[in-house]
Amino acid sequence: MMRHMDTTIYHIYAKDRCLYNSLTESQFKKTWKDLNNMVGLMRTDYTIDDLSYEKLPPGMGGYGDRNWGDPEGEDSY
Repeated sequence: MMRHMDTTIYHIYAKDRCLYNSLTESQFKKTWKDLNNMVGLMRTDYTIDDLSYEKLPPGMGGYGDRNWGDPEGEDSY
């Protein structure tokens, strides 16, 4: 799916690890809600306080003709 340069994107982290990158706002809202529910209900290595996100303004994050690259860390899948 091609996203436009006017799209705000999000990256989600657990501690210092990027779990999801380049999410649209609708993808972010669903994923953020699901992660918070999962961490709160299931026994994991993470707590809700370990979750954070980065909101990148339009024009940043690799959309369009310029490739900004992925954030450091492993693939989110």
